[in-house]
Amino acid sequence: MISVKTEKEEFEYDIHAYVTSFFPSEEIKLLIGEDKADPVSDGMILYVSKEDRHASLKIISGNIIDKNASYELQSEKTLDEWLFKQELRLFIYDSLSDLTGNTLPWGAMIGVRPIKLIIDMLKEYPDEEELRSELYKSYRLEGRKAETGIRTARLEAGLLEPFSDGSGYSLYIGIPFCPSTCLYCSFTSYPYARFKNRIQDYLNALHEELKAVPEYTKGLRLDTVYIGGGTPSSLSADELEVLFSYMSETLPMDSVKEFTVEAGRPDSITEDKLKVMKRFNVGRISVNPQTFKDETLKLIGRHHSSEDVKSAFKMARDAGFDNINMDMILGLPGETLDDVKRSFEEAVKLSPDSLTAHSLAIKRASRMKKWIEEHGAVSGLAADKAMEAAYAAATQLDMKPYYTYRQKNMAGNLENTGFAKDGKYGLYNVVIMEEVQSIVALGAGTVSKRVLPGKITRCDTHKDVDLYIDGINEMIERKRKLFDGDSDCDR
Repeated sequence: MISVKTEKEEFEYDIHAYVTSFFPSEEIKLLIGEDKADPVSDGMILYVSKEDRHASLKIISGNIIDKNASYELQSEKTLDEWLFKQELRLFIYDSLSDLTGNTLPWGAMIGVRPIKLIIDMLKEYPDEEELRSELYKSYRLEGRKAETGIRTARLEAGLLEPFSDGSGYSLYIGIPFCPSTCLYCSFTSYPYARFKNRIQDYLNALHEELKAVPEYTKGLRLDTVYIGGGTPSSLSADELEVLFSYMSETLPMDSVKEFTVEAGRPDSITEDKLKVMKRFNVGRISVNPQTFKDETLKLIGRHHSSEDVKSAFKMARDAGFDNINMDMILGLPGETLDDVKRSFEEAVKLSPDSLTAHSLAIKRASRMKKWIEEHGAVSGLAADKAMEAAYAAATQLDMKPYYTYRQKNMAGNLENTGFAKDGKYGLYNVVIMEEVQSIVALGAGTVSKRVLPGKITRCDTHKDVDLYIDGINEMIERKRKLFDGDSDCDR
């Protein structure tokens, strides 16, 4: 265990993020208090003083390392909180980098949206060399990550332009049912078979939400629709038809630039369901293998084989879908670099239109957390090499990286990256990640966002399916308050 002591609670997030990134296998205990004399026998002590613009860090480890580092914060605007925190972050990052002899792939960037930061910086530093210099100066970001970050930011900026005028919104509909719950999953998800007798009630509740949407989005254009989960294709063909009919009855679908359904699980895809999707103008779907190694699929709780993935993909192509995404997860239990490379080789043979590479993130709410406690480390996989394999596969498929985001507890402190062929970019993915327009989210466990210049407010719904159905009027009222007012909805 590494103990970290700091005087100020407001720096808790930054300190914890850096320490866990440099020491990913250690348990971190954060102590907060004013008493400088309170000893930490084995760990780190961080003192921060706004008054004299001074920060110091002492690192002690079993009496072997005794390192002191101190820094006088240079910002002339002592009351500028952002500048103060920025300098403090660099101080902590540099100190831990000196101590360990390591750097982090994304440097001192600790947020989930590194590309959003770079897009903002592009406006101030359009010259690429100047931008590279500033990325290192401000975030210690350099090398390949800086290069691909800039390239992705330029592409994203172009994709975002039609959505950034404040006159549109996107719609997300959550279907929280799955054939089974995967080992790594932390999303709101319930077994379809166990909830089958409540599916129609759930669809009826969605219908009530859908009928209210035009009221509180009056004057806004519906740009993209994304149906996610769970696994939306867990629904039967008849149930999908009911859902799509409700949507066409209540929403201005003629303005939609992209309509995505995350079919996801190959064991939930049938010809009848695909025909229903095509009839209602679904243009983009996902067929997600996660891996093509059958032993891993069984271990993580996916009740299908790699051959089922290939069959489902062919079925979708035969049904006329020309925009199919595939999700792959890097770092699944027991997988080696060769396993990852073989999975990407199989994906390349199928030639999807987009490919999303996810670095495994261990979520507290997932069964994976308990699995690790019982079995130890997930994998000895070199995460950076696995991500290189993803880039190599994308290059073979003539795809470009078009969006990137990060999560806590991510393998190798890396990222999730979406690659796509020209014209096959997942627009909803870019819009929600860079927070350029409001998101109306319907269904259990979803979160709506109202995006205004300089301000984002949020509103959630019950995660529990029964509570969501029974409280549907309250769920609708929450969103009305969110979009009619200027604050988070009352809860």
